Amino acid sequence: MKKKMPNFAFKLMTHMGIPIRNLFIPPNKILSEVGIKPGCQILDFGCGPGVFTIALAEKTGRSGLVYALDIHPLAVKTVEQKALKKNLANIKTILSGCSTSLPDNSLDLIIFFDVFHILDNQEEVLMELHRVLKPEAIMCFSDHHMEDTRIVFALTENGLYKFVGKGKRTYNFSKVNSI
Repeated sequence: MKKKMPNFAFKLMTHMGIPIRNLFIPPNKILSEVGIKPGCQILDFGCGPGVFTIALAEKTGRSGLVYALDIHPLAVKTVEQKALKKNLANIKTILSGCSTSLPDNSLDLIIFFDVFHILDNQEEVLMELHRVLKPEAIMCFSDHHMEDTRIVFALTENGLYKFVGKGKRTYNFSKVNSI
């Protein structure tokens, strides 16, 4: 992943940019395009301040588990504070730019929103996410900085994923099991 953004920029995004976006496009509206079931194990890759992490944890319930991964220490700290405040014990944070340290084939869903365009290790990240995604599970992708055709090409060109459908704001990809 590129260098983490300066703390000031992260705080500005957290306290101004994301709340404004959430007014126009609420996180639950975006997540309604994703099949989230109680008990799911989910990774929110590039979780930022945890807007989607918190919503995912509430949807998966106590039997589910949401991993919130980000390269920025403030992101991880913010998610931990929000989880504590909301009494959500089903969130685990990971401070990393790529490695999840999760077991192979362990995740039911990966949320990969608005991060891909800033990665300088895109191939490495896609390989790591492929490794931890269960067969037949879904990676839900969105990046408003990229054109539609570029999104599908970028995620399928290496043969790790196949495009399985598009919602209004998200793209779903499944793992190609033989690589």
